[in-house]
Amino acid sequence: MATTLPAGVAAHDIDTPSGKIHYIEAGEGHPVLLLHGSGPGATGWSNFAPNIEYLAKSFRVIAPDMPGWGDSDTAIAGTRNHVQTALEILDGLGIDRAAFVGNSMGGMTSTRFATTHPARISHLVTMGPSSGSPGMFGPAGLTEGLRILQAAYRDPSIESMRKLVGIMTFDPAFATEELIEQRSHIASSRPDHLQNFIDGLGGDRSRLQLEPSKIAGIKAPALLIHGRDDRVVHFEHSLRLHSLISNSRLLLINRCGHWAQLEHAGEFNRMVTDFIAHN
Repeated sequence: MATTLPAGVAAHDIDTPSGKIHYIEAGEGHPVLLLHGSGPGATGWSNFAPNIEYLAKSFRVIAPDMPGWGDSDTAIAGTRNHVQTALEILDGLGIDRAAFVGNSMGGMTSTRFATTHPARISHLVTMGPSSGSPGMFGPAGLTEGLRILQAAYRDPSIESMRKLVGIMTFDPAFATEELIEQRSHIASSRPDHLQNFIDGLGGDRSRLQLEPSKIAGIKAPALLIHGRDDRVVHFEHSLRLHSLISNSRLLLINRCGHWAQLEHAGEFNRMVTDFIAHN
């Protein structure tokens, strides 16, 4: 299932020390890096298709497939470092500072990037990330959504993707057959990516932790967006981030699951555009 990009949106590849990175680019102006989540079939385009054209009216938008996803190279299980990859993308494209907009895993990468490379990030926008610390209100261990996500890596069939897209969204209208088929096709076309993710499960996760003291040191203005009905990552994680980051605001959206940028695309696009333009 080839993706037909709209006019003004182009696909490129760039060679980095992390391997070949495929990315979508559109627009001009201040750079905005869109980082996708960890689900099977996730890519820069599939995660942000309702947002890229709108944001590109005001900014230079770059949406990469991170190592182990989409058309980018696969990283060896347990060694991928998306913070380093993001830095390499900026360097390779000659970008000094960019706004980071990250969903779920991409939100964690963006937050960690803000703690390690503060001079290279102008704004921090997250949607549904973990705060890197155990939650108080979610279940012990994996959430319902993460269990379904991991199962879809082992079986990227249409039926598995139907469950995945269903758990990611609050409104069933957004769990379209087109999106389900797209995610299944992308995931099934790269068995190396699927195995890479499976091999990394249960490994040492300490490198993924976010220390509260480091989060509290983030100086970039932050917009934290979370769905109240998120069944993948409970909204308490964004509450925790909001309590730690001094220059932050929190947007908690009712009737919204894990993909705020999809289910509430209009509000998301306006909020992010205004936030980056005026902060």
